[in-house]
Amino acid sequence: MSVPRSLPRGAGSRVQPRAKGRGSQAVRGGAWQWGSGKMDAKNLNSGPISVLITESQFAQRFREYLERERVLDVCHRVQKLLDGTVALPVLGEKLTEQHLQELRESLPPETTCTLTWVQNPIPSKAARVQSPARKLCRELQHLVSASGGTWSDKLEDDLPRSWQRHGDLILLSEDSFRAAMWKELGPELWETVASALGARRVAKQGRISPDGVRSPTVTLLLGQDGWVEHVDNGIRYTFDVTRCMFSPGNITEKLRVASLPCAGEVLVDLYAGIGYFTVPYLVHAGAAFVHACEWNPHAVEALRKNLELNGVQDRCQIHQGDNRQLELRDVANRVNLGLLPNSEEGWPIACQLLRKGTGGILHIHQNVESFPAKAHLHSGHLEELQLQQCPEQAVSNRQEDKMGQRNCRSPKDADIIDPGRETQAVATRAEWQRWAETTGMRIRVLLQQLHGKPWRTNILHIEPVKSYAPHVYHIVLDLECRPLS
Repeated sequence: MSVPRSLPRGAGSRVQPRAKGRGSQAVRGGAWQWGSGKMDAKNLNSGPISVLITESQFAQRFREYLERERVLDVCHRVQKLLDGTVALPVLGEKLTEQHLQELRESLPPETTCTLTWVQNPIPSKAARVQSPARKLCRELQHLVSASGGTWSDKLEDDLPRSWQRHGDLILLSEDSFRAAMWKELGPELWETVASALGARRVAKQGRISPDGVRSPTVTLLLGQDGWVEHVDNGIRYTFDVTRCMFSPGNITEKLRVASLPCAGEVLVDLYAGIGYFTVPYLVHAGAAFVHACEWNPHAVEALRKNLELNGVQDRCQIHQGDNRQLELRDVANRVNLGLLPNSEEGWPIACQLLRKGTGGILHIHQNVESFPAKAHLHSGHLEELQLQQCPEQAVSNRQEDKMGQRNCRSPKDADIIDPGRETQAVATRAEWQRWAETTGMRIRVLLQQLHGKPWRTNILHIEPVKSYAPHVYHIVLDLECRPLS
């Protein structure tokens, strides 16, 4: 590392005033892209970089401050110079006069604190590590060049920012490899992608088909078949990615289901799919028996395999077809309704399935909108509906619904860190609670119509699973349903 004796002309004037909100900005210029975890190769150049020079005894203090302020250049090494001072690489476009003033004020008089620049900086160890994304970018650059093409920023922007790995198969996102150049490369493109990412098969995700069974439009680009195996919480799932959906975002709910006290219980899973929840109920929650309903024949094939893979096939009966025509009734301690955006068409059959003598618990999935304006609904609106549709239950359920509010968790993506977000979180919880109370009332009406006598419902828990879209959350309502004596 060579250090010039003075700043280049005008260097001191390039220090800009501190930007608002700089503490929350992501690192730029050298930098890690925190969202995708990949390092941008374009920013690793061998040109001059800015450094701060100070005595070695103050180097750690400087480093901690620069890291805290996110102005330390993590792509280049901190270097000890021949005169014993230390050069700390900084992001020159983010370093401000205020930063320099704060550092100088923290040092004794006559202590060195000099902003300068260096030629030929040494890359840090982290910068030298070739991430999968960087390796993919470089190998594709070589492929395009060898094919007579020209690499461009447009092609680099068209590379995948993320992907799913299922064993030796890489599932690419639908917003990648859309440029016309890729088609000209033919099969060699996908062989290069597989080699760079350590895979043997490559597929690309498309949009979900509106065919009633949520079939994925996945294209297999390299390989003979799309069957893969995935492991969650010690449970093995196998499925064909070109024919069945697999949602990694539901892992928290699968973990919660696995912890529920279901020993000795009979459960009905009305939308079983490949067994996302059916198998955890059997393997970890200890359910005595599960009736699994599914009408997608490809999902049913995977469900059979998954029951066998996990050794629980003898405790599960698969009902293939439309669950609205299911002839079962009066059998379930629990019913799982895991369909999005809502499972309302399954509510009548769920009520029919609950044991009429003791009732049980419904686990109702729903995408709930939580726009702030909805928090201003009149508080008496729900009670008015209850009095109109189920007057004998309005009083007995009012206290239970209020108790249910304590079981409503905050949004995972809206941890309270400032008043604005706190207000939004409160509004979101209020909207979840309103939906849960309305759902409880509607289920009570269905149960009373079915059995000819009053039932009560109690909100046990409201579980946020994931953000589905802006202001839309996938949540699960645990609703206890019991006949009144």
